[in-house]
Amino acid sequence: MTLTAHLDWDRRRRLGISEAIWGEHKTAEQIAAILESFHGRGEAALVTRVDAGKAADVAALLPDLRLQWHDQARCLSCGHHPLDQNASEAPVTILSGGTSDLPVAKEAQLALEFHGVAASLMLDVGVAGLHRLLERLPLLRSSRVLIACAGMEGALPTVLAGLMPQPVIGVPVSVGYGVSAGGRAALDGMLASCAPGLAVVNIDNGYGAAMAALRILQASVD
Repeated sequence: MTLTAHLDWDRRRRLGISEAIWGEHKTAEQIAAILESFHGRGEAALVTRVDAGKAADVAALLPDLRLQWHDQARCLSCGHHPLDQNASEAPVTILSGGTSDLPVAKEAQLALEFHGVAASLMLDVGVAGLHRLLERLPLLRSSRVLIACAGMEGALPTVLAGLMPQPVIGVPVSVGYGVSAGGRAALDGMLASCAPGLAVVNIDNGYGAAMAALRILQASVD
């Protein structure tokens, strides 16, 4: 029996957000069928959580489409939305505690760029070497939204939210030894933060953080 995906084509008009495709638990054939639907409607498509093998399998099924696999972000895309060329600076900065957080940070960056929003990366500014973050604070002042990706105890978003006035979105990352518990310690720490107004998304959910930032940006447009 062939299953047909019932896609939310109205989401962009309703929310200003394109529907994304969760790729980790879909087969290459299922992803290919969905991408064909997007292509048939002239819609760009973003598939998250795709490894190299599955990306190659999807590409083999769709030789006539121009697909791009983003290895660091673990995403597959078909088509792309142009970045806002009128923006003098990236309105979003994505920070990571360490290099191990990079895949989640890159997913967030790609998801924003896919919606036409430039996002800069600031890597390896975790609290174990707090001076690395403190010396870069002036660079953050022009950003309208900050996304902080951190594993282990997940303290980076709390520090940022205590120092900077912009909206801060915390992303717990599933890295760390033992009691880090696949990102649960970071999630609990961010949820228990005493920094007022810190928003937190689910573990490794770079895409969700990007969409939260996009909603904030859209709400602030005059």
